[in-house]
Amino acid sequence: MIKHTIYNLIIAGTLMSCGHAKQNNAEAATVTETQPTFCTDSAMSYLKAQTDLGPRVPGTEAHSRCAAYLRSTLERLGADNVSVQDTTVTAWNGDRLPLHNILARFGSQEGVAPVLLMAHWDSRPWADSETDETLSSRPIDGANDGASGVAILLEIARQAALNGTKVPVEILLIDGEDYGAHDDESGDETSWCLGTQAWLASDPYAGSQRPRFAVLLDMVGGRGARFHREYISDAYARAIVDMVWHEAAAIGLGDRFVNEAGGAVVDDHLFLNRAGIPAIDIIENQNTETGSFNPTWHTLNDTYENIDPTTIGDTGRLVSRLIIK
Repeated sequence: MIKHTIYNLIIAGTLMSCGHAKQNNAEAATVTETQPTFCTDSAMSYLKAQTDLGPRVPGTEAHSRCAAYLRSTLERLGADNVSVQDTTVTAWNGDRLPLHNILARFGSQEGVAPVLLMAHWDSRPWADSETDETLSSRPIDGANDGASGVAILLEIARQAALNGTKVPVEILLIDGEDYGAHDDESGDETSWCLGTQAWLASDPYAGSQRPRFAVLLDMVGGRGARFHREYISDAYARAIVDMVWHEAAAIGLGDRFVNEAGGAVVDDHLFLNRAGIPAIDIIENQNTETGSFNPTWHTLNDTYENIDPTTIGDTGRLVSRLIIK
């Protein structure tokens, strides 16, 4: 999947039983209002369905099958409408990649700007963080790096259809995020996030309401993950970061969503912000073991077995509160 941290960046279905996820600390005792439902078991089933297909590398059979699965699932869940941008892009190494950006709308209202929720669904073609060079050319499952964010958004889609939304919502499952150059061989961050760049180039909001803001979910299923405030998010959309991290503290997730500065990540939100859509990235970028991303990042260990359901549940519950009635 994606990305690299740049600390010095300069910028101007059948579902198992579900209960509310446990809140992490005593702050939760202050919450009295009803909280939206988020079913962790359901989200985990969506995650497993993706990884069971194998690595979702653009141009492979698994990639084509996953695109069909995601579209049919959103349609089955009851989106107002589902559209797919089919396009072909050229990667930094000359590879021609067929991409499919999948957009679903819920609670559409004429003249009311939506909230955009977003995650990438492709997986990294190379396990280039493996120390064994004989393994580094293999594609990864991308359970955390890709499938985790998508799984949360599919469950939020299910809840949006069942319970309604506070505001119009767009769910964008973006393709081609993780085909970027090894160690920045391209010398240009635009080797990453190819699907988002193609989507924005199509002028998707010509004649319609642009999102009031966007929330990107990326690598949101790691064991014991803690989410610091990502640098680019703070630089472009600090008010949105403040709102989300305040909400996390209000529901007892202050230990999970750490209200401290984290690293800068070249990810899909960078291109949204450059296009004038305030966007933040919920991403683990200060792991205690690595100092940056989860230890499974771009390795063959990024598998379903290494996903933490509690992390999935906490993140899903928080994002649900932004939009579910």
